[in-house]
Amino acid sequence: MKLSNTPSAPVRSALGQFSDMDLRLLRVFRAVVDCGGMAAAELELNIGTSTVSRHIKDLETRLGLVLCRRGRAGFALTAEGQKIYAQTTQLLAATDAFRSSVDEIHQRMGGQLQVAVFDKTVSNPQAKISQAIALFTKRAPDVGLNLHVATLNGIERGVLDGQFHLGIIPGHRNSDTLTYSPLFGESMLLYCGAGHAFFGAHHGALDWDAVRAQPFAGLGYHSPNLQVSQRLNLTRAATGFDQESIATFILSGRYLGFLPDHYARSFVAAGKMQAVKPELFQYDCDFFAITRRSPQASRATRAFVECLEKAHLSPGKT
Repeated sequence: MKLSNTPSAPVRSALGQFSDMDLRLLRVFRAVVDCGGMAAAELELNIGTSTVSRHIKDLETRLGLVLCRRGRAGFALTAEGQKIYAQTTQLLAATDAFRSSVDEIHQRMGGQLQVAVFDKTVSNPQAKISQAIALFTKRAPDVGLNLHVATLNGIERGVLDGQFHLGIIPGHRNSDTLTYSPLFGESMLLYCGAGHAFFGAHHGALDWDAVRAQPFAGLGYHSPNLQVSQRLNLTRAATGFDQESIATFILSGRYLGFLPDHYARSFVAAGKMQAVKPELFQYDCDFFAITRRSPQASRATRAFVECLEKAHLSPGKT
């Protein structure tokens, strides 16, 4: 048998040269994953479902990978698709950061700003986020604002990995990799629903031992809610992952739980919920704007933080 000395041809990357079209395909892919499917991404992307599907197919061909399954069972990422999504998030964040750096050199503000806010914040009279947006749009009319609502941990992770430029969350722990700008406060009261033993009863004799004897619904991630329940030895009998889920547990009449007083107000007015001895069973939260410490926040991000701080100044400080 004769052995050839001719070297074998190198294996060519499925992707080859990276182009602007590849970036566009990756942005479509990210939107599809974030929206949970191609039909749902149609409105987000402002293109037809058939076009979205074709873009995903083109990306799969470019990468030589199957990224997702679609069919009667619904949309789902493959294992390879999950890895590509994680890399896509990092790449697009880096691309946006590069664009922001160029804008910084030219001393201009443009592009897209991704802002994430903790849920059930808009009804808080102390929150002046909408006023800050009004100030910012006058100051930076060429910046496209994108507002997301997410969980506390999701916002922190998103700011750290570059998915969000800025987050607004209740303070619960400090990270050396984030900067914190104080904004506003929130009062958390303990509530029971109609049908609970405490509903409509006299609360004068109630103490923490009486509360500990009742099933408690709390948040299942690190938060002021979790810190308070652990400090007070409240045993969590039901777990929620946003304020609405806690409200649902309370409305069942089977659980006690803490909610922002501004969010619970409509349930109380409708006779579906009642604060339990609010002078005792309550705690306060402070909300902060968070940004990544390094690399330095973009000019637009810094401007938005300044607008938030200005909007939340008390009348005596303006």
